[in-house]
Amino acid sequence: MAAEDQYRDDLVLPGANDIRKVWHQEQWFYSVVDVVAYLTHSDNARRYWSDLKRRVSGEGFAEVYARCVQLKMPSSDGKLRFTDAADREALFRIMQSIPSTTETVEQFKLWLAQSGEQRLQTIEHTQIDIESERQKYRLKGYSEEWIEKRIQSILVRNELTQEWDDRGASKKDYGVLTNTITKGTFGIGTQGHKKLKSLKKENLRDHMTPMELVLTMLGEVTTTELHRDRDSQGLPSLQGDARDGGAVAGRARHDIENQLGMSVVSPQNYLENAKSSKQKQRRVEHQQPSLLDAPTIPTIIDADGDTNEKA
Repeated sequence: MAAEDQYRDDLVLPGANDIRKVWHQEQWFYSVVDVVAYLTHSDNARRYWSDLKRRVSGEGFAEVYARCVQLKMPSSDGKLRFTDAADREALFRIMQSIPSTTETVEQFKLWLAQSGEQRLQTIEHTQIDIESERQKYRLKGYSEEWIEKRIQSILVRNELTQEWDDRGASKKDYGVLTNTITKGTFGIGTQGHKKLKSLKKENLRDHMTPMELVLTMLGEVTTTELHRDRDSQGLPSLQGDARDGGAVAGRARHDIENQLGMSVVSPQNYLENAKSSKQKQRRVEHQQPSLLDAPTIPTIIDADGDTNEKA
């Protein structure tokens, strides 16, 4: 991290680029006095902050204040001095206690309310999407054990692709990165794995055994954590993490195979399930109007499709 970026950067507030911050315990801590000055336009933000602590002591504020820490940041004279600092969660709670005496405070509270509503909607839609996926796999004849692992693998995959997107990878890079993890995990690439299972255009993960799904998740979870720990940016660095993440899962696979005395990279597929499901669907279609003309609505599940998994 560049020295000039260590203390200053934009918070989520528009135009708040003068708010000091410092990296502490694996997260950013912000100067509370600077945030108070930004929101209230007070000539004496330090005094305002002191009064605020006393005024809201009965609002359960003591717990929030306990999360504030004294950290050194550059002062107006250029020297490093201790000042109250808070992480983003504690800072948002402090902001809520500031009376809406300025337009800036009111705009922030409105933004916070909108953000909360959006978050709740996202959670609600995610739950709907997940239940829809469960039902889809039940209709295809999968066991409940397999379905739960498949759903978990989808959530793990979505978290990983979000990291890729945030760290400069393009959609075209997803296949390269996925193939790297797959090779490290199973000793063969995505296409080789599909060939072993006699698959063509089918989604590979829909034909993995529970053990294969677990190992796939291990490789992807490890890769996600490596991205975050190393703050990797760009395809070369991300691919290095993918190799390391796949290697972790690969070592686990070898240990499992040594204990079982057999390979866990299986030629097993669920094509018969799909065939049976299609036959059932055709019988249903003769009994009710077709829904095939209904518009397709993208969901969070789309991020796990073949587009992301091809090598």
